[in-house]
Amino acid sequence: MHGTEALPSPLALLARAAAQAPEALALAAGAVRLNYRCYAAAVASLAAQLVAAGARGRAVVLLLRNGVELPIGIFGAQAAGGQACALNPDYTERELAEMLAVARTAVAITHVDLAERLRAALGAEFHGTLLVLPDDAAAWVASLQGVAPALPAPDPDSIATLQFTGGTAGVPKAVMLSHRAIAANVAQREAVLPTLWQDERVICMMPLFHSFAAAMGLHLAANCAGSLHILPRYRPDWVVETIAAERITRLPAGPTVFNSLLAYDGLAGADLASLRSAWSGSAPLSAETLRRWQAQTGVPVLEGYGQSEAGPILTYHGPGMVQKLGSVGPAVPGTEVQIVDVETGVRVLGPGDLGEVRVRGPQIMAGYLDDAAATAEALRDGWLHTGDIGRLDGDGWLFIEDRKKDMAIIGGYNVYPREVDEVLMACPGVGEAAAVGVPDAYRGELLWAFYSADAELPLAEWVAARLVKYKHPARFVRLDALPKTAVGKIDKQALKALAAAG
Repeated sequence: MHGTEALPSPLALLARAAAQAPEALALAAGAVRLNYRCYAAAVASLAAQLVAAGARGRAVVLLLRNGVELPIGIFGAQAAGGQACALNPDYTERELAEMLAVARTAVAITHVDLAERLRAALGAEFHGTLLVLPDDAAAWVASLQGVAPALPAPDPDSIATLQFTGGTAGVPKAVMLSHRAIAANVAQREAVLPTLWQDERVICMMPLFHSFAAAMGLHLAANCAGSLHILPRYRPDWVVETIAAERITRLPAGPTVFNSLLAYDGLAGADLASLRSAWSGSAPLSAETLRRWQAQTGVPVLEGYGQSEAGPILTYHGPGMVQKLGSVGPAVPGTEVQIVDVETGVRVLGPGDLGEVRVRGPQIMAGYLDDAAATAEALRDGWLHTGDIGRLDGDGWLFIEDRKKDMAIIGGYNVYPREVDEVLMACPGVGEAAAVGVPDAYRGELLWAFYSADAELPLAEWVAARLVKYKHPARFVRLDALPKTAVGKIDKQALKALAAAG
């Protein structure tokens, strides 16, 4: 059985489930269904292969789509003593190359149709192992069902995952989370959002390379010996059909999903009776979306807050708590949240005062891989400075009022406009360019790109060849000149005002 005690690593969650509920359904993706016995055996066999390939202490890059391959790959990398580094399979070669230049990659695992792009991104200097998985996931899992040699448990303080997040200048940073930090965050979440042993069926339409999906899908299901029902991608009809057919009990998703489902005609009359709750994260959920969802479905939505650098969960509404609209809830157990003045980052502010959110707890990252300056900026005097602006009320409930300067959250993804700016500026004919995030009822935010040029330019095609789709601006606006601040910098607030005016 499970409780709120912290285990030494996320691998211990899988080991416990396999020992106590070996025949329970663990993973379901399309026609592939695995119990915990087969799941654990596949992880052990893959881990043995990765050890032989030199993965211990180094990154195992997983360029994989949603399916049973990704959970097996994540746990397999960690069981081998490596660092699971799951990347978005939609990334372009340029984006992958930037991240792979940071990671110390020993092994890379991908699908047949993605292998050429990954091989090119790894470059001629890569002398590790590239594993290309067969298209038949069931056959691959069957090949991993032999008896594997026992491997030593990883050091709880060693790095379990590398989670890439953008920097304010668009330079990717690799968040290092230890086994102990991840396992602590699982226990913290369980204390606030308790689950039922062998009686949870969790739907996962979010990409499992995302930290929220890993926390609320992969680790949550393993912690309670529940089943994780993985969709290849989000489609409202698939979600509604899967909830009814599999009797799904938990729905973790970002605000974009809730907005999309509310706009889906098939939601009316859908069988949602099995759902105990929905969990929102990865981006702010509007009060109107919350009101409409609960009015139409009757399913409670519990909202939280976090970031990749924090395991990722920092606060959460728990069941039975009075819901405070606009709040992301109180801190999870073992976590301290303070609001400090933005100027010094030291002076602690009182209830109701707006400032930077800083946090500390056992789930906080070890730092950014090979980036001492960014680590020192984020981790100061034992506190993680989130860069987010918020306030605490008198009960200690957190309200997020703004986010990291210039960063946009589009459909749950962090997008740093500076990276888009650089791509725009590289297009011949562009004089100046700047992208800004503007509010959007469906995706939370969208990017608008402003540029100066003598004539209209095919920037949509230019960007599409160089950036993953969610980073593409929704609008491109040509101006004679971009507005400037008093010191001559591009005035992004003025650009946001232009976008708001239409």
